[in-house]
Amino acid sequence: MKFNQNNFLKHISLDCAVFGFHDNQLKVLLLQTKHTREWALPGGFVKLEESVEKAANRVLKERTGVDKIFLHQFHVFSEPKRSEINPIVNDMKELDESGGLEWFNNRFISIGFYALVDFSKVTPTPDQNSFKCEWKSFGEIDSLILDHSQILNKALETIRLQLKYQPIGYNLLPDKFTMPELQKLYETILGRELDRRNFQRKILSYKILDKLEKRKTGGAYKSPYLYKFNIEKYNKALEDGLSGGW
Repeated sequence: MKFNQNNFLKHISLDCAVFGFHDNQLKVLLLQTKHTREWALPGGFVKLEESVEKAANRVLKERTGVDKIFLHQFHVFSEPKRSEINPIVNDMKELDESGGLEWFNNRFISIGFYALVDFSKVTPTPDQNSFKCEWKSFGEIDSLILDHSQILNKALETIRLQLKYQPIGYNLLPDKFTMPELQKLYETILGRELDRRNFQRKILSYKILDKLEKRKTGGAYKSPYLYKFNIEKYNKALEDGLSGGW
C-alpha cells in the first residue's frame, strides 16, 4: 500500500516498547528493517482523526494481533537531531515514488509508550517496511536505529519506578503462575537478585494473590503451588501504592 502523508499529522510519531516475559526472561518485540537489517521498536504515525492513544493501539494490534493491550504513555522524545538519519526512508523508496519521501526526513517528535503483553498470545507480524518481527531478550540487543535504544532504556526505567503503581505482573504473567516465576519477573525488571524468603513474605503481605490448590507439574523437584492475582485487591492496592521497596 502506498503511503499517503496527507492522512497523518505532521512531525509527530510514536514508538512502542513492547515487553513480554518468557522462559524467565524479559523480552522486547522488535522489527528488522528491510534495507539496513537494523532493529527498531514498533511505531508509526497518527492519523488525522485519531488520538495518540488510538494510534498506538492500532499499531500494536497490527504488530501483535492482540486487542486491549495494556499501554502507558511514558515520555516525549524531542531532540532536534533524533531523526536526522532515518534508515526507514531507504526501505520505502521502492514503495513510494510520488516524491513524498522527504516527509520522513523532517524532524519528528516521538511519543513513547510501553506495552505489557502475555507472550503466549502474541503473533509477531512485520509491517511492509520490515524484514521480520520477533522477540529479543535484552542480552541479544546490541543496538537499535535512531534513538530507539534510549527509548527502550527509558521505558524499562519507567517500569521499574512504576512496579508499585501499575499492574506489571498481571499483564506480563499468565493467569496462573508460581511464586518463583513472579520473583524472577521482578528480578529481571529490577536487574538484580532478590532474597526468596523476603520476597515471598512481602508479596503475600499485600494480600493481592490467591493461592490455588493445584501445583505446577513437570518439574524434577517438589512442584510449587500456583497463584493468580486477585485483580480487585491488586487494583485497590496499586491505588495506594505497594508499600516498601525491593
